Amino acid sequence: MTEPARILVVGGGYVGMYTALRLQRQLRAELRAGAVEIVVVTPDPYMTYQPFLPEAAAGSISPRHVVVPLRRVLDRCRIVIGEVRSVDHAKRTASLSTLATAEEGTGTVDLTYDELVIAPGSVSRTLPVPGLPDHGIGFKTVEEAIGLRNHVIEQMDIASSTRDPAIRDAALTFVFVGGGYAGVEALAELEDMARYTARYYHNVKPGDLRWVLVEASDRILPEVGEEMGRYAIRELRGRNIDVRLETRLESCEDRVAVLSDGTRLPTRTVVWTAGVKPAPVLAETDLPRNERGRLRCTAQLAVEGVAHAWAAGDAAAVPDVTAEEPGRECAPNAQHAVRQARVLAENIAASLRGQPLKEYAHAYAGSVASLGLHKGVAHVYGRKLKGYPAWFMHRAYHLSRVPTFNRKARVLAEWTLSGLFKREIVSLGSLEHPRAEFELAAAPPPDTGDKPSS
Repeated sequence: MTEPARILVVGGGYVGMYTALRLQRQLRAELRAGAVEIVVVTPDPYMTYQPFLPEAAAGSISPRHVVVPLRRVLDRCRIVIGEVRSVDHAKRTASLSTLATAEEGTGTVDLTYDELVIAPGSVSRTLPVPGLPDHGIGFKTVEEAIGLRNHVIEQMDIASSTRDPAIRDAALTFVFVGGGYAGVEALAELEDMARYTARYYHNVKPGDLRWVLVEASDRILPEVGEEMGRYAIRELRGRNIDVRLETRLESCEDRVAVLSDGTRLPTRTVVWTAGVKPAPVLAETDLPRNERGRLRCTAQLAVEGVAHAWAAGDAAAVPDVTAEEPGRECAPNAQHAVRQARVLAENIAASLRGQPLKEYAHAYAGSVASLGLHKGVAHVYGRKLKGYPAWFMHRAYHLSRVPTFNRKARVLAEWTLSGLFKREIVSLGSLEHPRAEFELAAAPPPDTGDKPSS
């Protein structure tokens, strides 16, 4: 008996999950016959629907409904929880570490494959800002989103109980760096949540909270266009949010955010959302990359000049065949990633069957962004919307895109309930250290030196 053709999918994000899901359907007969095996290697057993992270941070959606369990969705794939450390495509071998290898202390293990799909996504792009590694907070994962929510409420607790005005001011100052989707939506949703939460504090008013958005360029939300970007700035400033354009974060040492315009902001919260970069594993492959570190790909989503290797999403530099200017690439966003995954899976199936491949072609439809409850901006198919219509379109679009009917129903139910009942304002920061209380209880009592009485 011949060994099945193994398709290795590196990553379980947008591209990884949707590619494997489509391959399940395209290769149903081959999987049933044992002629093909699909292996998905991913650090987490779930796919995170990142556009819902701001609403999860604000408490509008439960964290478990922002993620999609891979084992349930990809029931005909082999899921390996681990990370690919390097790829030797010339030998068709990937070296990976798993939870088991960490326990066994055996280092990495090698996995051979016939077809390779590189879809590890991206990581936060940081700059050498003094103090950032010690005090910065990211916003790319559901854990970071919920941790940030707990942190914001915790700062309000500190402010309400301290007698030191300097500590109070620092606790109630929140600095967000980056004026893209992640930064603007996270700030807007959390400001909404914190303003509502303040009504339950006897000595914290909404006006006591200071929110600062720092953006190095001269505009925010460039995807929605200049006009809608200016509207978003007016909307945020109308809520007393301090928007600083053409400004950079120079330092955040000693819990003081120092901006390039000379402003010094004592703060206990610096949220870093200033862009992303390709995952480090791309540098540990023998595949061709461009100057930005992304894999060079053809319009068929095959790695350029290499057989049996494919890529899409954040990891891939895919030519935009719909663009008027030659040499332009598809933007590394979710809109392209989901559609690329579908074409990618179909091309892999066609390649295995000896059929012709097709090119990925999708004209950018536009963008929508939330600015908090009932507020938003949108620029879709040339039409510009703002306020409630844009917010409604934002929710409708992402509800249609979140995977599985199960998740759609749960998210819709939560949105409905949140409209009928009050927001939850509970901080569960202790979840980050679940054994702390038990360790304290189990610790031996301190030796006071007293002798027992006779």
